[in-house]
Amino acid sequence: MIIGITQSMLLKEIKKIYYTVKPLRFEQIWFRLFYSVKKPNVQQVSNDGLESFSWGWSGPTIFQQSLFDKNNVIYLSLEGRVVNPSSWNDPTKSKLWLYNLHYFDDLSSITYQEREKQHYGFINRWIEENPPCLGNGWEPYPLSLRLVNWVKWFSKKETVEQKHLISIAQQASGLSQQLEYHILGNHLFANAKALTFVGVFLKGKDANNFLNLGLKLLDREIKEQFLADGAHFELSPMYHEILLWDLLELIDLAKTSQNSQLLERLDSWELVAVKALQWLGSMVHPDGEVSFFNDAAIGIAASPAEIFNYANKLGIKYKISLNLLTTNHGSGYSRVQNENYTLLFDHANVGPDYLPGHAHADSLSFELSVGLQRVFVNSGTSLYGVSKERLRQRETAAHNTVVVNGQSSSEVWSGFRVARRAYTKLLKAEENSNNVILSASHNGYERLKPKVTHTRTINASTDSFIITDELTIKTEAEFNLHVHPDVEVKQLDETSLELKLVNKTKLILTSSQTCLIRQSTWHPEFGKSIPNYKIIIPFANGKLTTEIKITKE
Repeated sequence: MIIGITQSMLLKEIKKIYYTVKPLRFEQIWFRLFYSVKKPNVQQVSNDGLESFSWGWSGPTIFQQSLFDKNNVIYLSLEGRVVNPSSWNDPTKSKLWLYNLHYFDDLSSITYQEREKQHYGFINRWIEENPPCLGNGWEPYPLSLRLVNWVKWFSKKETVEQKHLISIAQQASGLSQQLEYHILGNHLFANAKALTFVGVFLKGKDANNFLNLGLKLLDREIKEQFLADGAHFELSPMYHEILLWDLLELIDLAKTSQNSQLLERLDSWELVAVKALQWLGSMVHPDGEVSFFNDAAIGIAASPAEIFNYANKLGIKYKISLNLLTTNHGSGYSRVQNENYTLLFDHANVGPDYLPGHAHADSLSFELSVGLQRVFVNSGTSLYGVSKERLRQRETAAHNTVVVNGQSSSEVWSGFRVARRAYTKLLKAEENSNNVILSASHNGYERLKPKVTHTRTINASTDSFIITDELTIKTEAEFNLHVHPDVEVKQLDETSLELKLVNKTKLILTSSQTCLIRQSTWHPEFGKSIPNYKIIIPFANGKLTTEIKITKE
C-alpha cells in the first residue's frame, strides 16, 4: 500500500512537471542549462578614460522614500538595516525584499534631492560590499533596475567619478552575459531597457555594444509583449503598468538624449504606448487604481494617474473612450460601466503559454465597484516566493469565480508555476440599450474525471446584474465572492444577503442556493493582509444563479 501511494504521488509529480515544462520555448530550457554552467565574468575596467554624455534626466520621480539613513531601509512595508556586507544578502529576508534593497529606487523617489549625501554613501557601500558577480545584487533583474536608477541619477550631476562610471560599465557587462532568456517576458524587457540606458549614457565601444544589444532586444520584445489591444501579454494589470512606464521612459530617453537610434524608433514606440494607455484606462476601477487579476497589487508600479500624467507630459496623444461595454478581445477582458456600477470580467487565458509565472487561477472571475467603492474584489497579492500563502492567493478559491471538486481552474503550484491551465472562449459580448450580456467558458476542469466545462453568463442592466454559472455535469462546486473590507455583510435569510457600503448604498444578493459567510483576507499591497468576508455559494446541481441589485437609501 505504501509503495502504491508513493508511486501514485511520484506519477502525479512527474505529470505536473511535464505539463509545466511542455509549453516552454527551447531558448528558455537551453539558457537555463547554459547559465547553470556558464557564469558571468566581469573584466576589470581601466581607472581612467570612461566618459558619459552630457544629457540630464528630467522624468518624473514617483517612489516613496525607502532609505532613511545610512543603515535603515523600508521595502514592501518591512523595515531592515544594512549594517555590514552580509546585510545585502541577509538570509532572514525574503528574496523579493533583498531584490528591492538592490534596486536603489530611493534615487528615483519623490524626495530624492533631500538625501544626496546618503545616496552617494549608499552607492559607494554597494560598490565596496558587492564584488562583481556575487550575491543578489548581481542577478540580472536587480542589475537591470539598479542600472536605470543609477544612470538617471548620475545623468543629473555635473561630473561623475570614474569609480561610478566603471561600476556602471561592469554591471552592464555582467548583465549582458546573463540576459534572462530563460525567463523572457518582463524580465528580458527590463534587461533591454537597462542596456539601452547605459548605452546612451556612457561613451565608447562597449557602450555602443550595450546599446545595440538593448535595442535589438527591444525591437523583438515590444512586438512580442504588447498585444493588438494594447495589453501587456502577461495579463497582469500591475505588470502592464510596469511595462508601460518602462516604455514611456524609453520614449523620454529618446527625446532627452536625442540619440539617433532611439529617435528612429520613437514613432513606433509612441503608437504602442497609445494602445497600452487605452487598455490601462479600461482596466482601472473608479477609485483610480487597477483591478486585481493575476499578480496585482497597489504600490509596486506607478499608479494609473502617474502614468497618464507622464504620457501627457511627453506629448503622447491618446483617448480613452469607455462605453457601456468595452471588450478587449486581444487580451480577454471586458468592462461594463453605467451610472451605478463598474464591472470588470476576466475571460482571458492565464497568459502566454511559455510564461504563466504571474498567473492566478482566476478564469471567469470579476470585480465590481459601485461609485468609487470596490465591492467584490479578487484577493490580490501580498507576497512572492514559495509558501502556502503564496499558493493560496493564486488558487481559484481566492477569486470571484467557481471552484469545482476543490480544484483550481488551472494547476498553479510553487511560487510561479502552472501545469495544466484553463483556456477560455468568449461566447457572447452584446450591448442592447442599457443591457449587456457577456458569456464565456473555460476548459480548465476538463482535466478532472469526469470532465467539466464551466460557462459563466453575466446579464447586466442599469441597477442589477445576474450571474449564471453552468457546469456540464452535476458535481461538487462552489462560487466564491470576496467582499471589500469596507463593505458590511448581513445575512437576510438562507439565500439572501445585504451588503452595505460606506455611502449607505445597499446591494441585495439573492442566489438560487444557500449563501454562507466566512472570514478571509484581502491583499491590496505587498506585505499587507486585511481581514474581510467572503461569500460561498455551493452548487446543488450543475447550475447556479446569483442576482445582485443595487439600491440607494
